[in-house]
Amino acid sequence: MENIENMERSEIIELMKKRHSVRQYTDRPIPQDIREQLLTEMARLNRESGLHMQLFFDEPECFDSAMAHYGKFTGVRNYLAIVGKKSADLEEKAGYYGEKIVLLAQSLGLNSCWVGLTHGKSHAEIDRGEKQVIVVSLGYGENQGVTRKTKAIEQLCKVAGEMPDWFRAGMEGALLAPTAVNQQKFLISWDGKDLTARVNGRGFFSKTDLGIVKCHFELASGHTAHDPE
Repeated sequence: MENIENMERSEIIELMKKRHSVRQYTDRPIPQDIREQLLTEMARLNRESGLHMQLFFDEPECFDSAMAHYGKFTGVRNYLAIVGKKSADLEEKAGYYGEKIVLLAQSLGLNSCWVGLTHGKSHAEIDRGEKQVIVVSLGYGENQGVTRKTKAIEQLCKVAGEMPDWFRAGMEGALLAPTAVNQQKFLISWDGKDLTARVNGRGFFSKTDLGIVKCHFELASGHTAHDPE
């Protein structure tokens, strides 16, 4: 199985462009071979990150709730629960590593949606000292979702001098990153030596969003953004 990090950057950008949030799903089951690929990658990322991410298949109860119906979710029977030890960087890690599974799912023909509040109780095992940050719905969508509006690149980055090609490629990926209610509250900076990314303003799940954005920027550019000191 090829994981996301080993794909060509052009392939990754195309995946990011094709992937949109989907809330309505068909009853088509996810085949066993695709389940195994997702489980294998999740286990690898859990080892790398220290997270306790968990996948659930054929489990309709999490999205059979008033909140899920309010969020216009229908037919959700599969989801990723992102759980981890409580820490200052848990939300950011949840976004960073969860998005790698989201992009892998897209490459395998699945649709998805990051879900912060509009779901019921998941079946996730949450150990002492852990918390569930967020869940991601997975499955075959009734549609492929729609392209969302995005802010101008100049509003989301700060560069000293001329923008390098690798930075522009990274920003192309960052602009395609899903964020809560499409708020895009982040700022990526390059001063010629240090590459940093931070939350810019207040918003729901902004730290999780930052992790997703960092994942996209890194995969698209080959460069890793760090938190400002």
